[in-house]
Amino acid sequence: MRFMVIVKASKDTEAGVMPSTELLTAMGKFNEELVKAGVMEAGEGLHPTAKGVRIRYGSGQGNVSRGPFALSGDLVAGFWLINTKSLDEAIDWMKRAPFLDGDEIEIRQVFAAEDFGEALTPELREQEERLRTQTAKK
Repeated sequence: MRFMVIVKASKDTEAGVMPSTELLTAMGKFNEELVKAGVMEAGEGLHPTAKGVRIRYGSGQGNVSRGPFALSGDLVAGFWLINTKSLDEAIDWMKRAPFLDGDEIEIRQVFAAEDFGEALTPELREQEERLRTQTAKK
């Protein structure tokens, strides 16, 4: 099962405050453990929303709003993409992540092709597999 682990933004991440060497070291060690266990597929931090945009769709076009955006529970500061046997295993791993008091993450399961049922036709399934193969080659 694949899970997106969403690291919530804070006042510090939105202000562009970089983590300390100690925190970067601890996070690097944690990421190494995830990789060695075959759990981590990807993981990155994100720049503050001041460097981002939102696109809201309507009337057949997208309208762009440039950041920064107000600090709220839906802002993302980083993510992991992990692969575990269950949600409980994902939780067990992420409880060990070296975050500071008050930091928050969210864990959400990533859809697999079989989750779409009959709506994912054989042609769409083939397209999905072809695109994944092409992406993996980059």
